[in-house]
Amino acid sequence: MIEFDNVSKSFWTGTQRKVILDQASFRVELGRSLGILAPNGTGKTTIINMMCGLEKPDEGVIRRSSRISFPLGFMGGVVGKHSANENARFIARIYGLDPDYVAAFTRWLTDIDEYFDMPVGTYSSGMRQRFVFSLLLSLEFDVYLIDEGMPSATDVEFNRKAGQVLNERLKNSTVVIVSHQPEVLENFCREAAVLRDGKLYMFETLDEARQYYDYTA
Repeated sequence: MIEFDNVSKSFWTGTQRKVILDQASFRVELGRSLGILAPNGTGKTTIINMMCGLEKPDEGVIRRSSRISFPLGFMGGVVGKHSANENARFIARIYGLDPDYVAAFTRWLTDIDEYFDMPVGTYSSGMRQRFVFSLLLSLEFDVYLIDEGMPSATDVEFNRKAGQVLNERLKNSTVVIVSHQPEVLENFCREAAVLRDGKLYMFETLDEARQYYDYTA
């Protein structure tokens, strides 16, 4: 479960204060995936980062009682001077997992041959994306956080394998996905919310959220 209790968050843009959340209270229950619709520039990524602890609220409390992923595609935590093998083993130890398993899994899914034992800082952006996504999929979470749809690489075979693994993970997990496009949410959730002017409006169905989102656009 993830619970926001009277949470407020804002940023100073240099000319004005941009409000992301204004005393928002809501819960994400396990087994009830949630989609959040919001226009670009309103704070979708900030909310996702707050859910996993990458950012802190200005006011209020965020409670977490489950294993929550870092956002899919998030590049933090990977050290460029270390190889993919070394990074995988380090992350495995942080999460209390078997380093041999995590390293073997990411080696298989990333499929970059000898580069897996070379510094990540030498990778192309596509290779780095494949490794980071593989690393996330090697870790099992109760809640997966997705920012603006599925990350993808230029390699078709990798996308196929990664998609199959993710679909298996999501059968027994909960998803929170944020996007400015309602159709992106359709494959992940039935319930949805709309972020508008710092307020989060919850709806029982995605169709209801879509209607409100379109009406207030």
